[in-house]
Amino acid sequence: MLRYTIHRIMIMVPTLLAISIIVFVIIQLPPGDYLETYIAELEAQGEAVDPAKIEALRAQYGLDRPFIEQYAVWVWGLLQGDMGYSFEYQLPANEVVGDRLLLSFVLSFTTIIFIYVVSFPIGIYSAVRQYSIGDYTFTFLGFLGLAVPNFLLALVLLYLGNRYFGISIGGLMDEQFIDQPWSMAKVGSVLQHLIVPVLVIGTSGTAGMIRRLRANLLDELQRQYVITGRAKGLSPGKLLTKYPLRLAINPFIADIGSMLPQVVSGSAIVSIVMNLPTTGPMLLDALRSQDMYLAGSFLMFLALLTVIGVFLSDLALAALDPRIRLEGGATK
Repeated sequence: MLRYTIHRIMIMVPTLLAISIIVFVIIQLPPGDYLETYIAELEAQGEAVDPAKIEALRAQYGLDRPFIEQYAVWVWGLLQGDMGYSFEYQLPANEVVGDRLLLSFVLSFTTIIFIYVVSFPIGIYSAVRQYSIGDYTFTFLGFLGLAVPNFLLALVLLYLGNRYFGISIGGLMDEQFIDQPWSMAKVGSVLQHLIVPVLVIGTSGTAGMIRRLRANLLDELQRQYVITGRAKGLSPGKLLTKYPLRLAINPFIADIGSMLPQVVSGSAIVSIVMNLPTTGPMLLDALRSQDMYLAGSFLMFLALLTVIGVFLSDLALAALDPRIRLEGGATK
């Protein structure tokens, strides 16, 4: 186990290096840079642009350096915990992320808990009570959750809340707490505003997890060892939890790799529709405005979470499922 862990950690280093190269190339692909976009906006507004000032800014931000040198400076800053400088916000990227990262974490972590708590018992029930009325009902609701886009559900809830209840559903806190220091009242406001976003973002994830858990558990319940255990008189509860359920929850463990980056990025479209101050809209704005260092550093942070998540899920799967071995080769 220790050898496998060290081997995987060593693989993570070149993987992240390759991802950093790809990310930096992609954010450099659009023609021009942030300053050229800024100049175009000023000219569209009829304002004069001083070429000398633009060249000074380009030299200050290192945009006049060769590609390799820009990449080296960027990577060296990431290794030191410096996410770079945001041209659009005129602040270090670390400060721009600020509370957005915390709010994104709270929203997405709560959504993950919601998905697991709801989908786990429903998936088990649907598999154990196959073709029952409850199974058909949950199956219909699951297909409905998969078919309805999250942003459409958000728009419907926004309309219903305003039309029939006279409330404004949106944001993650009351307006009086925006840009204010954290307090118990602010925390309470955030918790109250979490209900609708968690329901909207978690709907499709819950529906998909129910379907996968049901299919996996049904497959395990038809295995020969389950039939043998039933013939030996094992109680239904013990028979279910001993092996079939352990092996059927592999999707829950395997999803750690994708869940960790989602904890930070969240659902960008839903965040825009519901005016949520998370990192998703910030990343989208950075990509549109060619704020390359903010966008690139944030994408690298998501890549790091993905690599760590896959590493943790592999270790957990190997410990949970005896059919999974850490090293290849036939056992003699």
